[in-house]
Amino acid sequence: MGAFLDKPKTEKHSAHGEGNGLRYGLSSMQGWRVEMEDAHTAVVGLPHGLTDWSFFAVYDGHAGSRVANYCSGHLLEHILSGGADFASGPGSVEGVKDGIRSGFLNIDEYMRSFSDLRQGLDRSGSTAVCVLLSPTHLYFINCGDSRAVLSRDSKVGFSTQDHKPCNPREKERIQNAGGSVMIQRVNGSLAVSRALGDYDYKCVDGKGPTEQLVSPEPEVCVLERAAEGDEFVVLACDGIWDVMSNEELCEFVRSRLLVCDDLEKVCNSVVDTCLHKGSRDNMSVVLVCLPGAPKISEEAVKKEEDLDKYLETRVEELLGNGGEAGVPDLVSVLRSIATENIPNLPPGGGLASKRSVIEAVYNKLNPHREEEGACAGGEEEEESEEGGGSTAAHLLEALRQFRLHYRGSTARCWRSPWPPTTCGGRVLPREQGRAGGPPTMTATTTARSSPPPLPLPPRPRPHPPLQSRRPAKMRPPPSLKPPPTEHLPAPSHSSILPQSSSQMRYDLSSSFPSSRSLNRRIGHFQLYHAYSSILQVHCKQKWLFCLFKFTQKYLEDSLSYFFCCSSCPPWLGFPNLLVTFTKLDHTD
Repeated sequence: MGAFLDKPKTEKHSAHGEGNGLRYGLSSMQGWRVEMEDAHTAVVGLPHGLTDWSFFAVYDGHAGSRVANYCSGHLLEHILSGGADFASGPGSVEGVKDGIRSGFLNIDEYMRSFSDLRQGLDRSGSTAVCVLLSPTHLYFINCGDSRAVLSRDSKVGFSTQDHKPCNPREKERIQNAGGSVMIQRVNGSLAVSRALGDYDYKCVDGKGPTEQLVSPEPEVCVLERAAEGDEFVVLACDGIWDVMSNEELCEFVRSRLLVCDDLEKVCNSVVDTCLHKGSRDNMSVVLVCLPGAPKISEEAVKKEEDLDKYLETRVEELLGNGGEAGVPDLVSVLRSIATENIPNLPPGGGLASKRSVIEAVYNKLNPHREEEGACAGGEEEEESEEGGGSTAAHLLEALRQFRLHYRGSTARCWRSPWPPTTCGGRVLPREQGRAGGPPTMTATTTARSSPPPLPLPPRPRPHPPLQSRRPAKMRPPPSLKPPPTEHLPAPSHSSILPQSSSQMRYDLSSSFPSSRSLNRRIGHFQLYHAYSSILQVHCKQKWLFCLFKFTQKYLEDSLSYFFCCSSCPPWLGFPNLLVTFTKLDHTD
């Protein structure tokens, strides 16, 4: 759930602490999401005489942060006041488990009384993953799809299981409550089958709180602590687990602990690595180091320093070998380095964990760089085309060349009064058939010949003049069939691949058959305004979405529109992109 920003918010909230023979660090980042909906809890030394107990948790909110924020401050309180008599001591293991379950059910019922949640003004919910550490046991608590892992003896010793609607037990409960699982979601909407809040899914009459479509009941697993083997515990939301597996995250954390003893920095590196790996969600991670955690190794530190020096040298070489093409952009540098076999990269993190090092060297050696991708700002629009320009500038020039002149409801023609070259492409006027046909922009490359011009359909004959003063219904001209699809050349992916990501090449061709929809809704000024809207929004880095909406809104029924871009902005995360919007002839 939730929308995305034009560029990620990379500011982090970090903290660390220690006590009871353990150390912890945490970090959270909003990332690409419009709102930060994650929350966390870290308490060393619990009340009611449980000073040698500790509690850590991560909450991943959805549809708002109300539930997650309340749970971060009050879930522990509800657990301690649950079924187990913590005031007189922790009791047995089963008693603690019962107290945890009661605490989850109690806080879920208590939040139902909040006016905004009760009246449906706030429909938020939250997952919860926690670990309760006693001197002898580890209590892993999970409700939803956040996850906790334990590293024991240099491998994954334990992991909680995500509560997804497609799990057989969860699916059975959902169906018994009258719901369904569609596209792996509860009633086709919610992606988790257990959560706190989400009261729209907890209103089935005759069913208890644990029998609803979405259950607040946690799954509690207890492990005895191993003084020598237990290394660390990681709690994280699905923004982390979407791009890293249990093994990858444990290996990466272990490798960082060998070169750094600052747990806050280790957590920050986890969050940054997941962002560079492509995570689009909020990201939160809590790292709890137990007495058996790895210690700093001089050998590992030496390898890390050698790796950083190697990457610095490679960036300098790539920037110095730009030649006539100029200084390569950051994406080209990253792609070049990614093709190499680099030794001693952090396991589990790979090159993504070293992107900050590469960016720092690149920015130092190229201070007058272009702002690209997700880091682009308002200055992007002011860059000159002679200096390389931006993706927005390239698309702006390309679309300016592709201009339609509309003459009334019965006659249409094409004009091409612009210069013959622009932004790495050529505007080819129609030389066969009638002059003034729609221009076709093709890539200026010797590896690919210009596509043959599309034949223009015959002009429709104008309507006869009206013979009476009474308005008569205008008959539309006959439908003009679009050119057969075989005239549209299929672009070769390899032939249009640019030298670098900053080079944009376009292939635009179109035909406009007549239709009532076209006559009523599309005129010269409407279409020109539509292009202007695209360009304005594109400067905010939403060009792909806007091109789709533009084609769908303004050109349905009548336009066959082909857009081919062999290189896309780096913030999308794809090296090459091919987008085609086609609408066949509409028969009146």
